[in-house]
This record gives sequence, structure tokens and C-alpha cells, in this order.
Amino acid sequence: MRHVIALDVGGTGMKAALVGADGTLLHEARRPTGRDRGPDAVVESIVEFAADLRAHGVAHLGEPAAAAGVAVPGIVDADHGIAVYAANLGWSDVPLRDLLSARLEGIPVALGHDVRTGGLAEGRLGAGKGADRFLFVPLGTGIAGAIGINGTIEPGAHGSAGEIGHIVVRPGGPPCGCGQRGCLERLASASAVSKAWAEASGDPAADAADCAKAVRSGDPRALAVWHDAVQALADGLLTALTLLDPHTLIIGGGLAEAGETLFTPLRAAVAARVVEFQTLPEIVPAALGDAAGCLGAGLLAWDLLEATEQTPAAPATPAAPTARPTTGATTGATADATTDVTADATAEAAPTNPATPTPRR
Repeated sequence: MRHVIALDVGGTGMKAALVGADGTLLHEARRPTGRDRGPDAVVESIVEFAADLRAHGVAHLGEPAAAAGVAVPGIVDADHGIAVYAANLGWSDVPLRDLLSARLEGIPVALGHDVRTGGLAEGRLGAGKGADRFLFVPLGTGIAGAIGINGTIEPGAHGSAGEIGHIVVRPGGPPCGCGQRGCLERLASASAVSKAWAEASGDPAADAADCAKAVRSGDPRALAVWHDAVQALADGLLTALTLLDPHTLIIGGGLAEAGETLFTPLRAAVAARVVEFQTLPEIVPAALGDAAGCLGAGLLAWDLLEATEQTPAAPATPAAPTARPTTGATTGATADATTDVTADATAEAAPTNPATPTPRR
């Protein structure tokens, strides 16, 4: 049965699937990234996982995967197949597409940014299905965004479109890792709510889910924390809808798991801010949960395969040697390949390229 490999790489774990042409998940698996063993181990874990998935397809589906799609965090150069930077994974400038293609017998490999890949899935298969313009905003450790236009995700001129988490909504507010103060993600992400509620409740172990529970019970301290986060989020979303005019705002991530505890006041707060010339978009929860990244990676693979099969083959030319990554890290992904490794969205050190966009979550 014809299928592709879909792989979603997170900070600590990987989700993968073999996906049929109709989007059916033919096989699913999960593994740790091995980041505690260093960036080389992360790269090797990804490549080995993909190779094992290929072997499973041969053994159980009668043929190897026709293509692969991989979603990774951090800064991604999708056009050149390079995982540029990801602090949580400890890598920089990894030629991940080439490493994977070599291990997978030369099949085409698509590399994508995790949030944009998840947004692609939500737009085509989930909460944004049927909307020609949408914005996908996951509220997790940070806040990112994916701009959906006619079934595709807009990356921007430099690969940083949709970084709504770094809109300043409270000038002079708490410092953000990006260097600004008062960024949206410092006030309305799941981690920001967790921090605020831990301080307000006096329980250092309390998190955003605990805060939502306390809100439902009427705790005035929780209500204050929740109100501040919702108001900040509404301000950020107002800026986004003013610029993008989407039909649908899709809210995902851990904070969205609070359901109507979040969506009822958020819809009201955004509606109160919309002025006469603006159109209030539908604000809905994400539909695919943590499967979005994996499903989106599958879509990337099928899109690439379709494009590859429609493009006439070019005359063969000698292969150029793969450039060595800058960090000097090595991996056994190919017999003699030397690689370097990238890092995640909440970077501790900035990328070396001064034009590189703010690290993503």
C-alpha cells in the first residue's frame, strides 16, 4: 500500500506515523528524542526512527514509504532542508533533509516548522477546514502562530511569519527571552498562567490547569490571574485580526484544554475590542490536539511527492558535498556524514546569523 512517513519532533519526544494517500494512519509510534545524551543523539534518534518506520512499511504494507515529512521546532530553512536552530534540542545548522533522504534510500523528504506544520493540518483536516483564511495560535510554553491562506501556510519572507507571541501587548511589562518586555507569550501562554497562578496561590507546583479549575470554583485569586491572561490574549489577537482579517481564529495548545473556561471570556473580550471596520472572526478550539504536527508532516510529504512526480526529471549532475554544520557535532546517520546540531524555540543563545528571526517555541 502506498504511504509516506510522517514524523513530528518535539522537545522531549517524537510522534510518527505511516500515512496513506487518503490521510489514514496506517501505523503510529512514539519515541524519546534522547536529548539528554546531546544533540548528536537527537539527530541519530530521528534518523533511526525514520529508518525503522521505513522497514515497518516494507514488512507490513508491502513496500517502502514513497516520501517523508518531518516537523521540527526552532528555526527552520524549509527550502534547503536545514534545521537551523533549536535551543531545547541543542542543535544548529543540521542538514536534516539530506541525512534523512540518504538513510531512506533517496526518497524525497520535506522539512517543516512544527507550529506551521500543525497549522497546515488544522487548516486542511481540522478546525480550519473550509476556511480560506485562518490563524492558528497554540498556547503552550510560548505562543506561536500559523497563517493559513487557501490551504497553505504563509512562512513570510524570512521564515518568521506568525510570531504573534512576540507582539508587545504590555509595554514595559515582564522581560521576554527575545529581548523585549511585555510580549504576549509572557502574559498569556500556558507557562505564563502557570507562573502567575503559582505565585498567587502560594503553591509552587500549581499550573495553568489548576488555575482553570480554581476559576471554575470561583476563587477570586484565580479569576484575577485568568482575567489578566485573557485580556492580554485578546489584545494580541486584535492586532492579528486587524492585520490578517482571517475568517477563523483557531486556538490550541495546553491552555485551550480549559475549554469554555477560556473561550467564553476570550470571545467576549475580542468582540468588545472589534471596531466598525473590522469583522469578528469565528474563534474556535483546535480539533486535532497533539496529532496535528504528525498529520501535518504527512501532508507535507504528500504535497512534496505530488510536486516531485509532476516535475520532469533533470539531467543528472554530480552531487555537491554536504556542507558541514557549524557546531561540529557528529552523527552516525550516514556512513561518513558529519553533522551539526540545532536548538529549540526558547533559545538560551541567539543564532549566529544576525538576520535570523526570533527563536520559536
